[in-house]
Amino acid sequence: MEQTKVKVENLSHRYTSQWAVKDVSLEIKENGVIGLLGSNGAGKSTLMNNMCGTLDQTKGDIYINGIDLRKEPLEAKKHIGFLPQKAPLHPDLTVDEYLVHCARLRLMEKDHIPAAIEKAKIKCGIMHFSERLLRNLSGGYQQRVGIAQAIVHDPQFVVLDEPTNGLDPNQIVEVRNLIKNIAKNRAVLVSTHILSEVEAICDYIKMIENGIMVFEGTTKEFHNIIETKAIWASMKNPPAIAELEKIEGVVSVEPLASDEEFRFRFNEVKNVTENIIETSVKNKWRLSEINTEKVPLDKVFAELSKKEFIN
Repeated sequence: MEQTKVKVENLSHRYTSQWAVKDVSLEIKENGVIGLLGSNGAGKSTLMNNMCGTLDQTKGDIYINGIDLRKEPLEAKKHIGFLPQKAPLHPDLTVDEYLVHCARLRLMEKDHIPAAIEKAKIKCGIMHFSERLLRNLSGGYQQRVGIAQAIVHDPQFVVLDEPTNGLDPNQIVEVRNLIKNIAKNRAVLVSTHILSEVEAICDYIKMIENGIMVFEGTTKEFHNIIETKAIWASMKNPPAIAELEKIEGVVSVEPLASDEEFRFRFNEVKNVTENIIETSVKNKWRLSEINTEKVPLDKVFAELSKKEFIN
């Protein structure tokens, strides 16, 4: 049976009289990238800090690889890697000096540190900067070093808080690819409010609002919370829009970027896709591709956070 990497039971945390997290329970078993979503002030940072052991929860229990984080913090933290939103870099150290420092903080055995550092540098693509001062690295490479310190001890659970914040578009793509790569053999929790980030890298989503977990599931399940009412199709020999709108169940048809692509809108009919396919074959419209359109993530986010979505 697969070991549960993280188990949170009835977790609550309060600052003075205000509850930031209220009775949250969750489990993380699978490898992959988990997106932690939520509006500003929803409780994301509190939950992450509780799960990483940097903030002692008011109530509830957290287990990392079956180890009680509150009762055995040092042992549990051996299985946690954490990169806060502002990477805790020491600008006057070289990359190697900094990673040695981080490995020692993780209480790694001295003999294991050199090989672990080499492995982390290779994984993060920073081998050629070993002797470079951290202050002289670009923002993208500083972030890579930050991720390297989070995985140097080979943890099974890694938490990254806004890992692409402040990076340029090319750096964002590079860091996204790095995150997906390190998530192949561990669970990586990524906190972000950038929905395109979720779309690009996340396998699973957990969303918290007002301190309460309002969604847990795959990215596909997140899209499907709101039932879609549109189908995208491409035809090599399409007729006039008026002919397409005669298909049973179709309410309206909207031409898209090219002359061969269309968005079909419908209401409650369940076999609209079959009707489009059958009608296309019958009339030789040469249907080449057809898909149910995904509901935009921002619309789902707005629905779950009870905020108005403006199209």
